[in-house]
Amino acid sequence: MAEEDFCTGQSGASQTYPVQCSSLRKNGHVMIKSRPCKIVEMSTSKTGKHGHAKIHIVGIDIFTQKKNEDICPSTHNLDVPHVTRTEYEVIDISEGYLTLMNDKGEPREDLKVPDGDLGKEIIEKNEKGESFQVVVLEAIGEEHVISCKNLTNK
Repeated sequence: MAEEDFCTGQSGASQTYPVQCSSLRKNGHVMIKSRPCKIVEMSTSKTGKHGHAKIHIVGIDIFTQKKNEDICPSTHNLDVPHVTRTEYEVIDISEGYLTLMNDKGEPREDLKVPDGDLGKEIIEKNEKGESFQVVVLEAIGEEHVISCKNLTNK
């Protein structure tokens, strides 16, 4: 039998977990149309002749900022994504990719400079030689830089 290396690998955990619709809250996360969204608005309708209260959920996609809506019975389950937020110090930018370092001093070079105003701001700060961090959100196997902020001297 071949030697197996179990030092690294995925835990096999799902990227989402089910939550009853009625226990979702504003500012929480939920999957709407297979996209991870932050809930910005919720409203509940009264129970109808078929016995279920319906919940209307409005969410903003955490990566694209597009508005998504869904309506589901309060007793049904919806998937909630595991969302992680990590801050990295920006070391350099080369060929459209960020060179980042986490708080443990581990580097990574696999994230692209984001499009739009945020990307322009990051490039500008890097060219000026400023010390700054970017915030990276990760959910459903996607990672995106969502903001940047100046490092404060301790």
